[in-house]
Amino acid sequence: MWAAGQLLHNRTYRIESTLGRGAFGITYKALHTKLDQYVVIKTPDETLKFDPNYPKFVRRFIKEARLLAKLCAEPHPHIVRVTDLFTEGDIHCFVMNFIPGESLWQWVQRHGRLSEAQAVEYICQIGSALRVVHEAGMVHLDVTPPNIMLKDNGLAVLIDFGIAGEMAPPSNFSRSFGNKAFAPYELYRKGSRQPTVDVYCLAASLYYAVTGECPTKSFDRKYDGEELVSPQQWFGGISDSLNQAILQGMALEAKNRPQSIEAWLELLTLSKSDMDDLSSEVGVDYQRLRDLLKAGKWKEADKETAVVMLKAANREEKGWLKIEDIEKFPCTDLCTIDRLWVKYSNGRFGFSVQKRIWESVGGNPDADSKTYNRFGDRVGWRLGCVFWLKYNQIYFNAQNAPLGHLPVRMAVGFVAYGLWGWGWSWKEVIRWRHERVVLFSRVETCRV
Repeated sequence: MWAAGQLLHNRTYRIESTLGRGAFGITYKALHTKLDQYVVIKTPDETLKFDPNYPKFVRRFIKEARLLAKLCAEPHPHIVRVTDLFTEGDIHCFVMNFIPGESLWQWVQRHGRLSEAQAVEYICQIGSALRVVHEAGMVHLDVTPPNIMLKDNGLAVLIDFGIAGEMAPPSNFSRSFGNKAFAPYELYRKGSRQPTVDVYCLAASLYYAVTGECPTKSFDRKYDGEELVSPQQWFGGISDSLNQAILQGMALEAKNRPQSIEAWLELLTLSKSDMDDLSSEVGVDYQRLRDLLKAGKWKEADKETAVVMLKAANREEKGWLKIEDIEKFPCTDLCTIDRLWVKYSNGRFGFSVQKRIWESVGGNPDADSKTYNRFGDRVGWRLGCVFWLKYNQIYFNAQNAPLGHLPVRMAVGFVAYGLWGWGWSWKEVIRWRHERVVLFSRVETCRV
């Protein structure tokens, strides 16, 4: 292994560090000294030189590097690009772009599982890369979370073509290739090099992305009779269609999987219609809110709405939102919260629904108390058109509640502290009115 500071290829590259050592190759981070850019250099593992098939392995290494370079002649946004091929002494090397960011493996280890929408978006990007790879007659064979890089701009990039199993010496292949938690048994049992291997690996990577758990090893499923734990068993909020797409992609026998990446991606496309967009500008997890709404637990969802709004506004410690917090509330998060309420109430609840009712009774920034009263009457927050309801009098039943009745809590002022249950004072009513008008204005600005 080369040490940091080692100069290569007529001092063009300087080794910075070793990124990893796999079954067949060594990966280095290096600096292109003339361009002042970081690159990745990969070489065959010299310890394999005593393998009788090593010369054949090297020839395939060179062939693969050239083929991949040709494949990247027109850069693909989701495929790492080969930029150089050279020898240092008798060691063959090829150079690829350095991809900044975290691998899918690292991201999940640090932050936990991804939302369905985010995970499927990344996996579909990698699927589009594999489609190009397969059309070129190549199979990656190691499409695992450590080899899927997530960039800050939302793009996923497939890396590590340099040590793909297509180049592996047969004597070494079945013994140590790949991460067995993400590979089908025929890969390391039979050395299979069919596109269905990539289908399994990519489906297993999606399994990991949406559950945060490694799937049951295929070898244990095949020979020890262990069952594959379905993604929904780890996390019940996963949609049925996505759950089935993953399980079909991870079918134990290759003949039972979709036979191409295109066919499997079609299953993911179908699953998108059954999937929620839980986007957040500030990293708030809306899965619990979605699950409560999906289960029709309206009171719990109402309280959770206040919780996530505080998180989105970075006001958890204070426990309530100021007017200026509402005025600057992240639009993406406001849209996500509203979209979930509207979807799971069949269009009956949500901030956007309340805003339309507010406008229908003549609501505007200068509205008088009569307008507020009409609004309260329409959404059912006033009893007998006289008294404003206490929180324990709110209808948390979708069948009985009037249109726009929920959500009530939005983590503003006295409502955040639960004082509503003790009744309203005139000051509280006036403050609530102002806060709600500001919220409706933000709904308008964010085009919710």
